[in-house]
Amino acid sequence: MRRALLCGDFGQASRRVRVLVGLRQDDLAALTGLTQSFLSMLESGARRLVSIDRIGGFLDGLGVPAELRITGNAQAPAPTGSESHASSCDTPGDLRELASQAATQSLRFADRFSTSNVSDDDLEDLTYALADVATAYVHAPLHPLLHDLLATRDRVFALLDGHQAPHQTRELFLLAGTSCLLLAHASQNLGDEKAAMAQIRAAWTCAERADHHGLRAWSKGTAALIAEWSPRRQAALTYTREALRHAPRGESRIRIAAIQARAAARIGDRPRALAALDILRTAREQPAEPEGLGRFGGLLTFPEAKQEYYIGGTYTLLGEHALAEQHATAALTLYENGPREDRSYGDEALARLDITTARLAAGELEGAGEQLHRLFQLPPELRIRQLGTAMHRISGLLQQPQLAGNRFARELAHAARDYQAIDTTTKVLPQ
Repeated sequence: MRRALLCGDFGQASRRVRVLVGLRQDDLAALTGLTQSFLSMLESGARRLVSIDRIGGFLDGLGVPAELRITGNAQAPAPTGSESHASSCDTPGDLRELASQAATQSLRFADRFSTSNVSDDDLEDLTYALADVATAYVHAPLHPLLHDLLATRDRVFALLDGHQAPHQTRELFLLAGTSCLLLAHASQNLGDEKAAMAQIRAAWTCAERADHHGLRAWSKGTAALIAEWSPRRQAALTYTREALRHAPRGESRIRIAAIQARAAARIGDRPRALAALDILRTAREQPAEPEGLGRFGGLLTFPEAKQEYYIGGTYTLLGEHALAEQHATAALTLYENGPREDRSYGDEALARLDITTARLAAGELEGAGEQLHRLFQLPPELRIRQLGTAMHRISGLLQQPQLAGNRFARELAHAARDYQAIDTTTKVLPQ
């Protein structure tokens, strides 16, 4: 104890007193005026006492006699007898002990980061769970998927509260951000823009912590998608510009250009819409980079069928209906001939509305009715909110003056006007 005090090793002095007297750290902290967390770091060597006032309070709490206290430039009293060698702080023996203590403290510090609460199997399992939701999302009803998505997100959040290796932490943040991203899409499809944008902010924060360009780009792209279908349509172009700065080459960049083209067309900015389509075509020719989110599949991919659907939607908004029908038909053909798990009921339904619009523009009422009847048969749980909005637009087209006396047009208009999208009031979570 004398050697620890004379050498200023207050952490060792604290440990020795506690062992001798049988005190806990919080007991001794109360006596010395320190916090328990500071005392713990003092004993581990991570913190030191340097303030004269704090040293004085610490020594008072331990009841250290005046002859063992050293302040300022005062010298320690010369030890006597057999204590002389053991009490010196400058002998080789003491230096070796100091080095040994330092090694122990370093190992303690390293041990805090060498253990992990997550295994490679855990990461693989979580990745699979999110990939399962992303894949099923495009063709399955939303309600049952939401339970699984929330459970996976909560599991990732819980793991991030523990300790893991830095590369595992980055992977967990990528998984957390991806789950928030999927929840943003779900919130948008349910018509809750506020919740969707909150999930986007969380996804962006995770993307920053994971330092993942693909997640950054997809988050900003989804923010643009949400804004495009809202009264804040102009904001969509701001989001796409930000997204393009981060988007890796490949599907991620193609997706951003497609959203930008449609968003520009929706506000009547024809030059920007056509320029974005040029960016899309160029991006199609570039080799893909590996930092996208394609490994999750499904909703987090942007295959050729979806690209054609977006191009068709852009041309519909620009009033170029022949090109719109050409690309919308190509999208439907690709979806129908592709794997079932890649089919998107939302995209297919909206592509059919683009064909409906084109046929109405060409005066082909029967052809328009054929497409609408297929949409009227779509189960209510598969009718995303965007489909309801688009159907009301079709209802308006069917009530144009040139169709006023047409009974078939009137019936289609009434059916389109009464079209019910997904019921967002349904309780999808247990109360």
